[in-house]
Amino acid sequence: MALTRIGILSDTHLDRPSERFTKEVEACFSDISIIFHAGDLTAAAVFDVFRGRELHGVHGNMCDKSARDRLPSLREITINGFKIILTHGHHFGCHGLEDRLFSQFAEADCIVYGHTHQAVCHRVGHILLINPGSFRSTGRFGTPGTYAILEIDDRLHGRIMPVPEV
Repeated sequence: MALTRIGILSDTHLDRPSERFTKEVEACFSDISIIFHAGDLTAAAVFDVFRGRELHGVHGNMCDKSARDRLPSLREITINGFKIILTHGHHFGCHGLEDRLFSQFAEADCIVYGHTHQAVCHRVGHILLINPGSFRSTGRFGTPGTYAILEIDDRLHGRIMPVPEV
């Protein structure tokens, strides 16, 4: 089976794409044709940066009307036979979020979510859970932005990456 690579980001919190954001996206995803945005892009105009790529997105709690009208709060995507759930996660609360997602989507192979701004990539039983963290460096302590790469062949492999300085 050929390798499929997916770029994952969340919590960009932009009204429109900035020059810096555009450069960061190109640096992180230049060789990736499938993008997942796990919500809180804020405005649908952010998606303009991803033209020419297969894009799957959901809205989050901070999204404006343009994003809420265009995007669902949850998507189920099947790629290479693997069932992937994409959600922002705000409907499931913050504390115990992964437990609730795992219970709700126990049949999934992978759950991608955002909301917490805390990057994680690990397995709970058979499910790979990925939160790419906040793409923009918005942490209280000056933490760098992060994103995730999901690779699919006969298995699912994920990793968290720092957004490079551009």
